[in-house]
Amino acid sequence: MKIVLIAGSNRKNATSTLLLKHMEDVFRSKNVETTFVDLYDKPVPLYCPDDETPDERASFMIRAVEEADAIVLGTPEYHGSISGVLKNALDYLGSNEVGGKAVLSVSSSGGAVGVSSLTQLQAIVRNLHGINSPEWLSLGGSARQFGADGSPTDAGVRQRVVRVIDALTDLTSKLRPAARVPQK
Repeated sequence: MKIVLIAGSNRKNATSTLLLKHMEDVFRSKNVETTFVDLYDKPVPLYCPDDETPDERASFMIRAVEEADAIVLGTPEYHGSISGVLKNALDYLGSNEVGGKAVLSVSSSGGAVGVSSLTQLQAIVRNLHGINSPEWLSLGGSARQFGADGSPTDAGVRQRVVRVIDALTDLTSKLRPAARVPQK
């Protein structure tokens, strides 16, 4: 099984990115192959439908999504919405890349939780013909703390991460039977 994680923040050490990095570690511990796309480290140019050939960063992201069996989208919640950086990156994608794939939406919000951004991400996924995971994950307030090892300090958050990852891999295995998670 191949999972692509797209960290949609343009802030260094964003909690949404730290959460996706932790999730990548959990996926790898379950023998799931991952590709990490960090839009802070490798931002894609402003999308323009007139440009017929995307640059190398956008091409890398598009290829990673094409090759993936499932997708994790992570965003901070800004003004009740997803980040502009993530929205711009998603504009490069279409149903050819996302259609029929399981997609997990993840957010981090300075407030209680980022439900507005998650709801909007799920609408975008539907428009790209992706299949939203029945689970989602949002960190808010004090739950956005990470230890030196990169793991969330809250045990409940760590348990929730495992639960949403299990739901995503289960859905992915049902949608793409050849993408089963290898047994340890």
